[in-house]
Amino acid sequence: MNSMQFLHLLILAALLFGLNFIVEADQVILEGSLWGISTEAWLLIAVFSPIVHQFYVLVFWRWELHKKGMTKAFGENAFRIFKAGFSILIISRPISIFCLAIANRWTLDLNYPAAIVLSLILFLPGAYTMYSVFNFFGIDNAFGRDHFVPGDYRGKELVKKGMFRYLSNSMYATGFLLLYVPGLLFLSKAATLVALFSHLFIWVHYFLVEKPDMNFIYGGRNNDNGQEEKR
Repeated sequence: MNSMQFLHLLILAALLFGLNFIVEADQVILEGSLWGISTEAWLLIAVFSPIVHQFYVLVFWRWELHKKGMTKAFGENAFRIFKAGFSILIISRPISIFCLAIANRWTLDLNYPAAIVLSLILFLPGAYTMYSVFNFFGIDNAFGRDHFVPGDYRGKELVKKGMFRYLSNSMYATGFLLLYVPGLLFLSKAATLVALFSHLFIWVHYFLVEKPDMNFIYGGRNNDNGQEEKR
């Protein structure tokens, strides 16, 4: 285990410790259920969903980038197979938070009209970011196609359209604002807390996984604001 991986695990442990401390201090976070499944169970699912997703990406990105492991194992279907797993895991993140929000509904002490306004404020840049990803950045690039064919990406220019015109790393900065919306709409402490955990943890992924990989792929050429090259 190298120092980056150790730091990754150390920060994750700190985030989980902080999350557990907050939950232990406020048992309202565990109130409620959905479909006979307790809020505690939904919270665990919603917390481990981003953990599994991000370690899935870490393992298979690095395996492919440095060893061509996926390509050796699956040939020309490697990226398609990776995308299938990625898609399932990325979708599990908002779905699990949505279910958690319903299970733990009406536990957040916030004026409901204010919560609606705040959710709209967060939804609009988040939705525009997703629009920008699909229409300008490219969904395959968001999946990390450059790890599979790095030679195709050297010398690419930065994406400067849509939300990427304002924030280079808008996928993480504003795209993840969408995760807060279920907790606000259902006034759920648990869902809002897990959205915060997920948002913090994606930045761990960026600095300790994606950024080093981009430096490797593009030979150290990067943008200090976040987005390295057009992927």
